[in-house]
Amino acid sequence: MPINRMIDSNYNNSPSRTIYSDRFIPSRSGSNFALFDISNSPTSDQGKEDRSIAYQSLLRATLFGPDTPGTPVSRNIFRYKTETKRSLHSLQPLGYDESGLGISHSPVKAPRKVPTSPYKVLDAPGLEDDFYLNLVDWSPNNVLAVGLESCVYLWNACGNKVTKLCDLGIRDSICSVGWAQCGTHLAVGTNNGQVQIWDASNCRRVRTMEGHRSRVGVLAWSSSLLSSGSHDKSILQRDMRARDDFASKLVGHKKEVCGLKWSYDERELASGGNENRLHVWNQHSAQPVLKHCEHTASVKAIAWSPHRHGLLASGGGATDRCIRFWDTTTNTHLSCLDTGSQISNLVWPKNVNELVSTHGSSQDHIIVWRYPTMSKLATLTGHTTRVLYLAISPDGQKIVTGSGDETLCFWRLFPASKSQ
Repeated sequence: MPINRMIDSNYNNSPSRTIYSDRFIPSRSGSNFALFDISNSPTSDQGKEDRSIAYQSLLRATLFGPDTPGTPVSRNIFRYKTETKRSLHSLQPLGYDESGLGISHSPVKAPRKVPTSPYKVLDAPGLEDDFYLNLVDWSPNNVLAVGLESCVYLWNACGNKVTKLCDLGIRDSICSVGWAQCGTHLAVGTNNGQVQIWDASNCRRVRTMEGHRSRVGVLAWSSSLLSSGSHDKSILQRDMRARDDFASKLVGHKKEVCGLKWSYDERELASGGNENRLHVWNQHSAQPVLKHCEHTASVKAIAWSPHRHGLLASGGGATDRCIRFWDTTTNTHLSCLDTGSQISNLVWPKNVNELVSTHGSSQDHIIVWRYPTMSKLATLTGHTTRVLYLAISPDGQKIVTGSGDETLCFWRLFPASKSQ
């Protein structure tokens, strides 16, 4: 009976009503099925068809512009149609075609996740809580050197073996350590103003150099050239290939030299002083070629970019708290960021264009920044006092930090370089 009722319209004279199926079937109410009927008045239908084509042309020009090709469009435009597959990340309205605009629907790359806990913590009894010392350095051969009071210890990161390299006795103490680029010799700066060179393989001192009148708190290597900065305000440069201890002397700072870094191309030396000055020297100058006085506290934290020639970062102490960026090729101050706390060290990893800063004065944390936006990727906490020491592993993936809480924390932060 229901089937006959749907077929025979004369079955019942009651008012007609639309009957729907229980399945999802597209509505055809907008379709003109009368087009398939044989018409008894062709002239009238032809007029209707002409008016319909004229209306379609007007509608097409209004919607798509007057330059739209004049080919008749489908009568099912904007009707039921299977949508083409669209990106999940698109924010455009349905049916909006971006292919002609060159817009890509590929998702935005999510920020890299950085582990915020150290993967290793070592005790370092006797590690000084002194902002002006540099007591930790990581060699190209994966050996960590740490100065603890009058001794230097070597920790082999591959085998976890600890070796005591030297002991200066009760009359002297370690103020700085720095590995030569060959990875076999270690420079040691002492409180009495000496610079000693040690053969780490044989635990043997091979050279002792005088010249500074007070403690040597910072060291920097450039191939065979060793630069040392001292509390006596001077920088001495010695060529390790020469037999004598002759040194060129760089004079420009008015207080202790506490920051010292050679650029990656070994053409420029950046130095920071306790008088809040940042100087840049070239290979042949006895006077700084660039002088910057924008910092308002000691400049210990210095880092050269391995990704861009002449790009230099510097960080100020407790009353400054700013990281500043410089282009030494044009003598331009690029930007400044107030970090909110004392900056003790900066490292620019070679694997990624990011920056690591260590902090003291109430914060006592480590921050990983994305350059050049200087957005924070991670804030690392693991020390209970200010973080004064920082070194990066030879593979560029890990850092070690040291603090007056007498611990060394190892952090795995960066991906492997593409060449590895």
